[in-house]
Formats: sequence, structure tokens, C-alpha cells
Amino acid sequence: MSEGDRICWVVKIGSSLLADRGAGLNEGAISDLVAQVAALRDRGIDIVLVSSGALAAGMFRLGWTSRPHELHRLQVAAAVGQSSLVKSYETWFNHKQITTCQVLLTDADLADRSRYLNARSALKTMLDLGLVPIVNENDTVVTHEIQFGDNDTLAALVTNLIEAECLVILTDQEGLFDADPRRSESAVLMQEVIAGDPSLKNVAGPGGIQGRGGMLTKIHAAEKAARSGADTFIVSGQRSNVLLKVAAGKNPGTRIRAVAGRIAARKQWLAGQLRVAGRLHLDSGAIQVIQSDGRSLLPVGVTHVEGEFERGDLVACITMAEQVEIARGLINYSAIESRQIIGRASHDIESILGYVDEPELIHRDNLVVL
Repeated sequence: MSEGDRICWVVKIGSSLLADRGAGLNEGAISDLVAQVAALRDRGIDIVLVSSGALAAGMFRLGWTSRPHELHRLQVAAAVGQSSLVKSYETWFNHKQITTCQVLLTDADLADRSRYLNARSALKTMLDLGLVPIVNENDTVVTHEIQFGDNDTLAALVTNLIEAECLVILTDQEGLFDADPRRSESAVLMQEVIAGDPSLKNVAGPGGIQGRGGMLTKIHAAEKAARSGADTFIVSGQRSNVLLKVAAGKNPGTRIRAVAGRIAARKQWLAGQLRVAGRLHLDSGAIQVIQSDGRSLLPVGVTHVEGEFERGDLVACITMAEQVEIARGLINYSAIESRQIIGRASHDIESILGYVDEPELIHRDNLVVL
């Protein structure tokens, strides 16, 4: 498999798998997870790891035996434990000659369009460099997320962000059952379901002691991941080589399928946005490139910019003569910057602006032809 054939997964590991019965982090579990990630990378699958566990590690270091209720104490525990969590991952990945990098995010970072594109570019560059990003919620500064999200939502948003092929949620349960398996001996594992099925929420149970996610947040996360066409697997992180089994085409837990394919779902999302912040007038060459070749929009093919917009805003691409919209997408530069670089080659961007974020005005992955 060549570099160009590589795909990407987002793997989320829950607190219950990393907490060592009140004794801090479960180093054995982390070691096993790292070994699986290394094996997946050898098979051409890049991994972004979204990891809980900072709270559990911090509680142990602070000598706390029960999870506090006050937000500020939760934030302190997360801050104390984050360094231990990252150090543990770094140690085990070093054994595999793999370099890691820490990324702290909140869902607010991904709701802002400019920060969304910045985070997307950074994560994709990390993967291009062969790194394994270790993503966690920025628990020290968030408010409601630390209480309710348990990183499930964040993992889904990261899946959308980098257009990952799938989201794998590792938990202490085998998957989603049609009843609570802790209370019903007749509960049956639901091996394959469809994202967005309203009946799934009726069978979701509450979260555990360490975590606050529960199956309901995992179902919601799967719905979000499906917006970019990604399937979600909810599987037991306690199963031996569970990630490798998923990679082999097996289904050791619950697979929540996205209705639309990955590219189709993203294009539908872009096409469905009603409001555009500006318009780009294209020359005949740019129109050909977009409509027939399926390539990105470069500055050289734009003749005029209308409107005031910021990086990450949705803009329309129109023909010069007929003023017909032929495409729309998320732009990589503001209106002020775009006006300075249109009609110029991509290699001139840095000399004109003093920096370069992307060589394209709109990347083909963020561009939909109408």
C-alpha cells in the first residue's frame, strides 16, 4: 500500500479503560492500545487518538478517591492528570519509534469556521509527517463539556474535521444492546444499525462511575460522524486486538452505518448551506478545472472578489459573463487577502501576504459543484 492509499481513523478510548481501579492510569491497557495503533499504521491506517483519562490520572495524583462535583475541582484534576496521560502515551509510542503530539480542543474550537480550518490543517499536517496526534478536551477551560461529553462528541467532530473513514469508540461494553446487559440476561448485541435511527436512543443506558459518556452520547456521536459519511464502531477495548479485528473486516461490537458515503455526505452538507458570505468570479480556465477536472480552486483563476468574508466562510463561485453560480465552498483566505492574491500563482502567496496557509483558495474537499 502506497502513501497515497493511506486512510485515517479516529479512535476514542474511554476513561473506564484507562483508569486502574483508583490507582491512576492502566499502563497495560495503554501499552496494548499503542501496539495496535502501531500495527494499524503498518497496514496503511493513520490514527488520531482521542483519549480520556486525564481526570482519573489527576484524581490519583491528588489522592482523591471519588470524582468531585465542583467544576473548578474537576478542571484542576484534569490539569494535573493531563501531563501524566501524555507522558504515558509518549513513553509507549517511543518504544515503537513513533512520535506523538498533544492537541487540546473544545467543540467551540471546531464551531468557529476559521479555527476549524486551522485545526484541520494542523491535524492533516501531523498525519502527513507520520505523527500520532493525541487529542483531548481542553478540560481546564471548558464548562459544560467536562460534565457531559466524555470526549465522544469531540471524537465525532474530529472525525468530521479530517474526513476520517471511520470512528472507533473503545468502551468497557461489548457494544450497543437492545436492553441493558447489566440488568437483563436476555439482552442481545445489536451488531449493525443505521445512524439517526430514533429507536437507538431508547436502548441507551447511563454512563459509568469514572466516565460520563454512556451509550447515549456514543449514539449522538455516531450521528455527528455520519454527517461526513463515517461509520462508527462501538466495541470493547478489553477485547484482545479489537482494533485489528475491525481493520480485518470483522465486527466485534456494534457498527453504526452512515446512510451516505463519505464524500457524498460532505458535499451535501456544503450544498445545503443557504447563506454565502461572498462571491468569486472565475475565468474560463478555473471553470474548466472545477467542473470537468474536479480540482481545487487556485487564486490564478479568480478575476474578482465580491463581499466581505473571513477564512472558513462559505463563498459562491460564479461565471464572469452569465453570473451563474457553478460551485460553492469554504475559503482559505479572507476577502482582504483574497483580493491581494487573485490572478496570481500559488507560489506568489507568501511574497504577497507574508505567509501562506494553503496553496488553494478553496480545496477540492471543501468545494461542491452545483
